[in-house]
Amino acid sequence: MPRSAALPTSAFVTTAALTLAALSLLALPLSAQDDGLRVYISADMEGITGTVTAEQLGPTGFEYSRYREVMTEEVLAAIGAAREAGAVEILVSDSHGNAQNLLLERMPDDITVIRGFPRPLGMMEGIDERFDAVLFIGYHASTTNPEGVRAHTLSSATLAAVRVNGVEMTEGALNALIAGHFGVPVVLVSGGDAATAEVAEFVGEIEQATVKFAHGFHSTRTMTPAAGRALIAERTTAALARLDDFAPVSIEGPLELEVTFKNYMPAEVLAFLPWAERADAHTVRFRPADAIEMANILNFVTRYSASITP
Repeated sequence: MPRSAALPTSAFVTTAALTLAALSLLALPLSAQDDGLRVYISADMEGITGTVTAEQLGPTGFEYSRYREVMTEEVLAAIGAAREAGAVEILVSDSHGNAQNLLLERMPDDITVIRGFPRPLGMMEGIDERFDAVLFIGYHASTTNPEGVRAHTLSSATLAAVRVNGVEMTEGALNALIAGHFGVPVVLVSGGDAATAEVAEFVGEIEQATVKFAHGFHSTRTMTPAAGRALIAERTTAALARLDDFAPVSIEGPLELEVTFKNYMPAEVLAFLPWAERADAHTVRFRPADAIEMANILNFVTRYSASITP
């Protein structure tokens, strides 16, 4: 069983036209729609089977186009298992880099996808109370973890740590808190061994699809993509078969959010804001009212620049 959704005080006191298939879903009686399973998928890329360097992870990498395929197939594996479990609605959040990674033409016609940054809830944009379960696909370890492949939290270039109420945060932990704000549990995480262990330690005994094992920041022992897809489908099926075992991770505000930068200058400038406090040379402290305000602050501090243009 996962740990209680109420955490101890010491830790936490968190466009296209509709196709005929989609229209047929909308035509279901309201009672059938209300009774159906609704699944939210947040997909990153560093934890996808076989990814190890920027060569797979960004548009300039020689393997990026291939790994967009691998990422898309892993999401499709989760979608297929969710459908088999009875899902009547599946929303997918493309949450890596520029958030334009998933191949939309490969998605089923009745699936909706969130693309592009910035957006208010970041990797969890679109989550709300109507969902029954959250799946994390392709997640990676946190910036403070010395053992994860491509380990970072929100920004590998700028952030050295993120803490909430004194607890070191992974992207999975932050996103679980956002889901928990709406009463939705995280039930599965896929990714590298360090990443799946971190998320499960924070959220509880959720299903884990560990598709690779770290040898270093840019090195791993990995499954093949086909084996990774099979494992993700298997673990998704297992997770959705025991939804009653999972509880959302709740968090009561106000919170204490600390963001530590690799450079001192962002901390100095952010401290000019009246609602920010400089905790040390590299760290700024905020006191968000809840997980949603926390998400908005993190989006601001990681994406704002005076040079932003349309």
